Amino acid sequence: MKPASKKIYKNVEDLQKKVDIWKFNNQKVVFTNGCFDILHLGHVDYLEKSAALGKKLIVAVNSDASVRKLNKGKERPINDEYARMRVLAALGFVDAVVLFGEPTPLEVITTLKPSVLVKGNDYSVENIVGADVVIKSGGEVKTIELVEGYSTTKIINKILNG
Repeated sequence: MKPASKKIYKNVEDLQKKVDIWKFNNQKVVFTNGCFDILHLGHVDYLEKSAALGKKLIVAVNSDASVRKLNKGKERPINDEYARMRVLAALGFVDAVVLFGEPTPLEVITTLKPSVLVKGNDYSVENIVGADVVIKSGGEVKTIELVEGYSTTKIINKILNG
């Protein structure tokens, strides 16, 4: 298995070179994104199910600045962007992790054009950023059932409120 640090890509252009190789070798590339601030069962289940939809799983992670803009709370993110990326890269079923600082991952999706774009079932396909790009390039968009009761916000609230 590839060491976790080797799965982290500093920019989408470097990752694009790897994705081109995967696609050339007919490996279905799956893409998802999120903050992944405090990794929990809901995240792991979601990512594992996402990975099962193809051969290679890419996870795009919100930069610290973009997490703050998402109004997740004044103390968020709890873990900095490198820590969040490193933890995700350590998961055996994650093949690449890349950071994005824009409000949405549209630029990353447009560049990589994954075979499958995945989000949780708290989104409808028509509301998933980049769905049109992926479908137009011959890919598909899927939603995954989330494990109920797990969220970073709930964990933080439990810690703060006992």
